[in-house]
Amino acid sequence: MKPILSLKSFRILALTALLLSGQACKNVLDETVISAIGNDYINTPKGFEDASKAAYSTLRAFYGTQEGLTMSEYGTDIYRAGADGSYKGFHFYDTQLNSFVDILFNMWSELYRGINTCNAVIERAPAATVSDAVKKSRVAEMKFLRAHYYFILVQQWGAVDLRLTETLGPTKVTSRASEANIYKAITADLEAAIPDLDPKIRANDYGRATKAAAEHLLARVYLTKATSSAKAADDYAKAAQYAQNVIKNYGFKLLPDFASVFQQGGGEINDEVVFAVQYTADPLTNGGGNSLHLYFVMQYDVQAGMVRDIANGRPFKRQRPTDFLLETCFKDRVNDSRYKKSFQDTWLSNNPGTFNTAFDNSKAKVTFKAGDTAIFIPGYEMPLAERAKRPYQVLVPSAYSAALFPTLKKFLDPNRPDKTYEAGSRDYLAFRLAETYLMLAEAQFKLGKTQEAVDAVNVVRQRAAWPGKTAEMTITAADMNMEMIYQERARELAGEQTRWMDLKRWGNLVERDKLYNPDAAPNVKEIHNLRPIPQAQIDRSQPATDGSPGFPQNPGY
Repeated sequence: MKPILSLKSFRILALTALLLSGQACKNVLDETVISAIGNDYINTPKGFEDASKAAYSTLRAFYGTQEGLTMSEYGTDIYRAGADGSYKGFHFYDTQLNSFVDILFNMWSELYRGINTCNAVIERAPAATVSDAVKKSRVAEMKFLRAHYYFILVQQWGAVDLRLTETLGPTKVTSRASEANIYKAITADLEAAIPDLDPKIRANDYGRATKAAAEHLLARVYLTKATSSAKAADDYAKAAQYAQNVIKNYGFKLLPDFASVFQQGGGEINDEVVFAVQYTADPLTNGGGNSLHLYFVMQYDVQAGMVRDIANGRPFKRQRPTDFLLETCFKDRVNDSRYKKSFQDTWLSNNPGTFNTAFDNSKAKVTFKAGDTAIFIPGYEMPLAERAKRPYQVLVPSAYSAALFPTLKKFLDPNRPDKTYEAGSRDYLAFRLAETYLMLAEAQFKLGKTQEAVDAVNVVRQRAAWPGKTAEMTITAADMNMEMIYQERARELAGEQTRWMDLKRWGNLVERDKLYNPDAAPNVKEIHNLRPIPQAQIDRSQPATDGSPGFPQNPGY
């Protein structure tokens, strides 16, 4: 069942969001009124609800999008550049990554648009003609969203402009608040929101912020704050407490089967999902849709016996897994089911006939009937003689390339109407319980509570075990260290828009990219722990009294 909070009136809501934003429009000095909606519309019951829903739409700018994926998974220890696509500067950390990159400005603008919509709802709530209960609930949701958007901003850019009141018109007056003040605002918003949010997702109101979502986000915030310039002595303790609250207080539980978490349809609403960003099959309300189904797919469609189809996806081949991800993190495939359940290893022929081989040198030709295996990826270096016995092409690691590699299948979307369609309809699983356990483990380990950390990791590992292999997947205190946490998050969360922020939090982006990512290694350096401030933001900011830019660039750009 699709939820009430599905942004059904998307066009109206988009107009509302634009009407309520002032700082982040494309040209803040040349605003044009594009809607006849009156300024008091937000005070009406319908307007107040529309404005509240509009604030959620900014989630769709980051989660499940090329922009969000580029800023969260590119150029890490687990993913390197595929054959095609734009924005490769985020992989290579070269001169292509600069202050003029359009997605940086687009994301910056959209996040501030969302923040300003939240500010408007919060400030105008007293005058809205709705019940006090609705006001309290919607204001709490806005504080969750505002904190969420500022958390993305501070992780990506560091010190940014902190605006906690509505911007009513164009302005060139901006400044960079300290990270300490930004984290103070984020934690204050989330802690203030929790008492007035519903405890957990309601079936008839799915998609709204909840207490559980706010506590999960607070755990992530405190875990990140603990290694920032704003760190405090109790950050890890608070991260652990909020993670424990999510685990204990709301009835969430891990699904028995890792693969079922990503089952399209009913899979997006299940006992493991703490918070999801909604998409829909309705093209009128889906915007650009969840497009992650495009970016992890290898070039299967020009291989012998294959043509592009809906089920196997449209191969944009943007994200190639690193050897570290495949050979170290997913080394254990006897006990751990997550390699098999994360990556597609078999393609069935949808183009029968006889063909020359391409990447498999064990045979010259292959012949297929419809439904025969055409491509198989064993995940290890199958000997030539063994491959020669197979009546299909076998792609072994030595033949992996920027176009041919194991395909992450978590986000495949066979419900698309045709094979070229980009706007996927999957809800994006932003917070799920497995990550809550992993955050708890990290916080407990940092607090010196090694056994508690082991217990939390084991919950996740034991769920991932093949039948009969639970004991083999159970670790002990002797196995627990930060490398275990680094790898466990890679195994569990590969592709789920966390890795770049994880590496930044751990302070080892440069170190691990140099070790494990041959694309990033030559150029990555410490300045890349922050993104360049969009040049348009700098250009449109009022200069300081000493003549320096009113909004200075991050170091090194």
